[in-house]
Amino acid sequence: MKIEQFEDKGLAHFSYAILSECAREIVLIDPARNPQPYYDYAKANDAKIVSIIETHPHADFVSSHLEIAQATGAVIRVSKLLGADYAHEAFDEGQEFTVGKLTFRALNTPGHSPDSISIVLSREGKDEAVFTGDTLFIGDVGRPDLRESAGNMTAKREELAGQMYHSLRDKLMPLAGTVLVYPAHGAGSLCGKALSGANSSTIADEKFGNPMLRELSEAEFVQELLADQPFIPKYFGYDVALNKAGAPDYAPSVQRVPRLAAGTTLETGAVVIDTRPEAEFKKGHADGAINIQQGGKFETWLGSIVGPEELFYLIAADEATLEDLIQKTAKIGYEPLIKGALVGTPATEATMPMLDVAQFRQHPEQYTIVDIRNATEHRDEPIFAGSLNIPLPELRERASEIPTDKPVVVHCAGGYRSAAGSSIVADALPGTKVLDLSEAVKSFQPASATH
Repeated sequence: MKIEQFEDKGLAHFSYAILSECAREIVLIDPARNPQPYYDYAKANDAKIVSIIETHPHADFVSSHLEIAQATGAVIRVSKLLGADYAHEAFDEGQEFTVGKLTFRALNTPGHSPDSISIVLSREGKDEAVFTGDTLFIGDVGRPDLRESAGNMTAKREELAGQMYHSLRDKLMPLAGTVLVYPAHGAGSLCGKALSGANSSTIADEKFGNPMLRELSEAEFVQELLADQPFIPKYFGYDVALNKAGAPDYAPSVQRVPRLAAGTTLETGAVVIDTRPEAEFKKGHADGAINIQQGGKFETWLGSIVGPEELFYLIAADEATLEDLIQKTAKIGYEPLIKGALVGTPATEATMPMLDVAQFRQHPEQYTIVDIRNATEHRDEPIFAGSLNIPLPELRERASEIPTDKPVVVHCAGGYRSAAGSSIVADALPGTKVLDLSEAVKSFQPASATH
């Protein structure tokens, strides 16, 4: 038996291939959008993919389960509660299947979503591992507030939080302490709020060190779980629906994105996502463009700022970066929304002024300071007294709340988000001087984050 963990650092996502060496057969769990790494793994091990299990219809990435099943003949297994639109076999509590000497057993573990399952892997009668999806993370548990308006079964967050309490205590904690815990996400995921940087654990270690598994009443657990959950990106509901239906094949869909020639005139009024470095963007860009820089969390911020009902242009500094960004966009299923992808600077009529940091440091009262970090960051790590907090995912809708009687300075924790935020504010408040504090914010913040 081999358990191979695949990690997507951008989305902090883990997927798995479990190989039965005697049968030369593989079971996949929660595969990412690009199926090629799983095909490569199967080929390298001279094995066949025979089943794909989805622990739930994911909100934060698009799965390749349908494409892999159609390409390999593998059986998709999901909870019957999901109401999947594609051909599948129901996989719920009391059901199991075998591959070689391995047995896969389903546990219904609602909480993150009503249709969440965990999968216990046993070998010759002994439980070896549990794949917990978004139910149990290392050091945390899944958030219960994503299914109030998305999916086949919607549910109130309080109800799901209560179900999470019982899923953890009645289904997972009774497993043997030696059972390995393999979650669907690690640190940086928006599907929880305090995930560890570790990529696996054991039931015993989680019972000892996971704060959400300590002795709590159900009411205490629910209150703690619901408090201070991170924002919900705009694309999450869209991805739940896409995964429930099954996404189009990855490579052809990526290839269909229109590649435009450098210098192409862009449609006036269209959303433009300019991914070039912020210093280049500020020297000149298309009027109204949003500066979401190429970076480790590009797809998360794209799907947090741009809604799934919007078409947009995608601009990159060079061809290789452009192709990488299209692939990142496809991870959240946004590639059909790209009106055109191109390299370079299609227009330079709009510029942004640079901030005189020394002058700002001496007289911050002469500026309107907008903090675009999350509400909890603004509350727990204040940087400027009296700053206005509008989190970046809400900025396009709320920029009109910003007073315009002074120059506006936008900041985040490390400079990445403020590049996007300042470009949004500059477009929303024409005639107002908008400045980006950028990485200089670190000199105002003793223990700053870097995002």
